[in-house]
Amino acid sequence: MKTARIAIALLLAICLAALLAACGGDQGGAPTRGPSPTATAERPTVGPTLTATAGAPAAAKIAFESDRDGNYEVYVMNADGTGQTDLTNNPSDDWIPAWSPDGSRIAFISDRDGNSEVYVMNADGSGQTNLTNNPAEDFALAWSPDGSRIAFMSNRDVNLEVYLMNADGSGQTRLTDNPAIDGLPAWSPDGSRIAFMSARDGNYEVYVMNADGSGQTNLTNNPAEDSDPDWAPDGSHIAFQSDRDANAEVYVMNADGSAQTRLTDNPAKDFDPAWSPDGSRIAFMSDRDGNPEIYVMNADGSGQTRLTDNPAEDADPAWSP
Repeated sequence: MKTARIAIALLLAICLAALLAACGGDQGGAPTRGPSPTATAERPTVGPTLTATAGAPAAAKIAFESDRDGNYEVYVMNADGTGQTDLTNNPSDDWIPAWSPDGSRIAFISDRDGNSEVYVMNADGSGQTNLTNNPAEDFALAWSPDGSRIAFMSNRDVNLEVYLMNADGSGQTRLTDNPAIDGLPAWSPDGSRIAFMSARDGNYEVYVMNADGSGQTNLTNNPAEDSDPDWAPDGSHIAFQSDRDANAEVYVMNADGSAQTRLTDNPAKDFDPAWSPDGSRIAFMSDRDGNPEIYVMNADGSGQTRLTDNPAEDADPAWSP
């Protein structure tokens, strides 16, 4: 059994807003992870027209987390789902991978030191190193586009906030300071802004702020739960998850919050979107086949295809550059 601490960390990082109602929690509670879904057929909708090439580069890979070995590990696979390989191989839980912009390293979260910390390793799994070393819980991370900094979320100041540090772990600084939950940061491709989710308006919304923490602005403004933003590689759009249609779905909007459009339309839960490096596809997590798996679709929502097929939980997809 996972501790309440791990349940909270995983839920926030993977499906905090999307599973809130299904898990019976609220913004102040500690719901447990893992829905009991019913498998359904794909029912995609057509989203906005985005500029995209024929497919992701041949070398592109997808990192993800899975508990198929009895605990959560960081895996990597080819963009077509082949070559699934465990990178972390540790008896503790390792999850939430994020590639460095040059593809040479993967940051991730691990509780191997007794609490959730930010770690980094080489892309082949070697050189696993703790960056944060703090008694609080640190998780949900994102690299700056130039690879010099890492944004993450932490409860070291009692409530969850977005923090920033240098890529070597130095200079850890709080960016948000709000009594509500702030987290799940995502950098804009030009490095000037960070999207994040916040519960400061009474429900989870997608916000954006300047990279120094100033100018915090609500983008979604919807009574439903909106969270887990991810920027398109050209900076024009932000994918996110929302339960505004009664269950979690993947949406996309313009970077200014306009034209919010649903990409998935399935009675199961679809969440945790991640853009491919060329902007042509979006990987996401879905429980439509009875357990969480990694899927991929075109940027307009078409061609939804399952990449993993495992009775364990596969989650948190992250594309290599």
